Amino acid sequence: MSKVTMQDIADALSTSRITVWKALNNKPGVSEQMRDVIIDKARDMSYPKIYSYDNEDGSSQSEHEMRTVAVVISRPNSSLFWIEIIHQLAKDFSRENINMMYTYIPSTYEADYVLPEMLSNGEVDGIVVMNVYTAEYLNMLSNLPIAKVFLDTVPEVPYYNLNGDVIYVEGQHAIKEITSRLLDKGIKKIGFIGDIEYAQTNMDRYNGFLNAFWDRNLDVPTEYSMTAHLGLNTHYDELSGFLDSLVDAPEAFVCASDFIAHFVHKYYSENHPDMIDKIILTGFDNNPEYTNVAGLITTVDVSTKNIGKRLAGHIVLNMAHSNQGQEVSYILNKVIYRNI
Repeated sequence: MSKVTMQDIADALSTSRITVWKALNNKPGVSEQMRDVIIDKARDMSYPKIYSYDNEDGSSQSEHEMRTVAVVISRPNSSLFWIEIIHQLAKDFSRENINMMYTYIPSTYEADYVLPEMLSNGEVDGIVVMNVYTAEYLNMLSNLPIAKVFLDTVPEVPYYNLNGDVIYVEGQHAIKEITSRLLDKGIKKIGFIGDIEYAQTNMDRYNGFLNAFWDRNLDVPTEYSMTAHLGLNTHYDELSGFLDSLVDAPEAFVCASDFIAHFVHKYYSENHPDMIDKIILTGFDNNPEYTNVAGLITTVDVSTKNIGKRLAGHIVLNMAHSNQGQEVSYILNKVIYRNI
């Protein structure tokens, strides 16, 4: 008979592995009722590792061991979004007696690049990978023999090719909801703007856009969409070139992020100010940094606090239980309607 794992218990109760881990290790974030249900199920299934107190102060022995997690990131200061996630990670790691360090890697592929030695020489016990959207680097990180959790990936490297948990910010349903609302209001000339090869979440958002049309048996007006690669430092120039090329303007642009939406708004403000109030813009992230659209456009509210907590929980679990197998999960978000 095979050994019972936390994933087996989670599957039996239709819950997540991290919820089972919290319950079995007396961690916060699980109701007492759910904790009792999980512990009872674990006992029924003869799971051998139910939490017990090892020290006089009531803590487990593992809580006294200092571990180190490296946050592997490209362009950490590119947005307040990433900084807020890192701050939340630091808070949660501090509570778990985990030392956090940063590891910066290039944002574009360099053939002779070698990962920092500390990631493979035993200095760190696990890594949290985020804002890394280069397939070669993701594969290199995936091969490290330590605990790992990835925030997002790229279409070229699907989650099942990664050795570690993968967390996505759910966007397909949210963008489908926004696009559907526009269509149901009779707005049909809609474009999508976002580099769909840059991140899997961008691809998911584009699929949500397409599905809204297909569910209504409507043709997608692809002439208004820009889904090709966008350079890290040439976003605005490339977007401007695309918008200049349009024979006529659409009624709305569904953008993959508030970052993209603010560039579209900037273009029309500078080049066609008479159009700025005639084109509906929507975004994603609810990011206050982009002041020309913040608080004005329909967007999707993404909690950096929730992302940080989820990443921290997964890496702590994986460091403690390295044989649990991969878990893929989504962070759900709410659409904030403002202009539609």
